[in-house]
Amino acid sequence: MSDSVATADALDDLLAEHAIWLAVERGLRPNTLDAYQRDLREYAAFLRSHGVSDPAAVDVDLVRAYVAARSSVIDDDPGARAPAPASVARALVAVRSFHRFCVDEGHTADDPTEDVRAPKVPAGIPKALTEPDVTALLDSVVGDDARALRDRAILEVLYATGVRITELVALDRADLALDDGLVRVFGKGAKERVVPVGRPACAALETYLAQGRPELARSGSAARRAGDAVFLNARGNRLTRQGCWGIVRDAGGRAGLGDRVHPHVLRHSCATHLLDHGADIRVVQEVLGHASVSTTQVYTKVSAERLRVVYDSAHPRSRSRR
Repeated sequence: MSDSVATADALDDLLAEHAIWLAVERGLRPNTLDAYQRDLREYAAFLRSHGVSDPAAVDVDLVRAYVAARSSVIDDDPGARAPAPASVARALVAVRSFHRFCVDEGHTADDPTEDVRAPKVPAGIPKALTEPDVTALLDSVVGDDARALRDRAILEVLYATGVRITELVALDRADLALDDGLVRVFGKGAKERVVPVGRPACAALETYLAQGRPELARSGSAARRAGDAVFLNARGNRLTRQGCWGIVRDAGGRAGLGDRVHPHVLRHSCATHLLDHGADIRVVQEVLGHASVSTTQVYTKVSAERLRVVYDSAHPRSRSRR
C-alpha cells in the first residue's frame, strides 16, 4: 500500500479519487453521482465514528454493522421510519463500488464487501394511469400562452416516449427530428438511444417551439443563457427537474387525479399501454432504455386484464371459447 494511503485523511483522498473515477471512467450522470456521494459521505461518517479513517482497516464485520445501522430507525427520532430496503441496497452498491475501486487501484488488498448481502428488495409493480386518465391529464392544459404550450408539450412527450424526467429536461433542439418522428435521448451512463414520438406529441412540440419557446427565451437577460435547451422556464433558463415535476403534479391536480401523477407515472403508463396494445417487450425495453429486459418485465405484471383477454382469445379451452 502506498504511503499516501497510510495518512489520517486516506479516506477523504480515496473518496475524492473514486468520485472522479465514477464521473470520468464510468460516465455517471450528475444525479447518480450525487446519490453515490451522499451515500458515501454517510458511510465515511460511520467509519470515523468507529475510529476508522483508512479503507484498508475496514473488515466485513464493520461493513455488516454499517448495513445494520443504515437499516435501523434513527435513534434521536423515535417517530422516524426505518429506511426502505431499496435505499439501503442502493447505499451498499455505492460502498461496494468504493471498495472495489480501492482494490483495483492497488490501495487495499481485499474487498470487505464481497460477503455482505444486501437487504432483499420487494419487487414493486408500477401503478400506471388508465388511458382515460391520461386523456384527462393531457386535456387539463388549456390556453395558448407560452407556458400552456410548453406544459402541453411536456405531458405529450413524457407519455409518448416514456423518457425519464432527467432525460426530458436535458433535451436540446438538435436532439429532435420531428419530421421523422424521432428524438435522441441520453440516458443513464450517458447511453444514447433514439425514441419514436407520436404525431400528437410532435404536433405539440412543433407548436411550442414555434410559438411558446421564443417568448420564454426572450425573458430578460437569461435569454443569452438558455442555449439550445428545448424546455425553458419562465426566466428563459433550461427547465429543471423540480420545475418539470411541479408542472406534471399541477396538471394531475387539475385533471382530478390528485397526487397519483408524477413524471415517472407517465413512463410507467407509456410502457404498460404499449404492452397492452401488443408491443413486443424487447421493443419496450429499447424505448425505455433498460439495460436488461428483466427490468422491463415488471410491466408485464401490471395488466392482469390484458393477460386474461389474450388467454381467453388464444386458448382452445378458455371460458370465452366454451
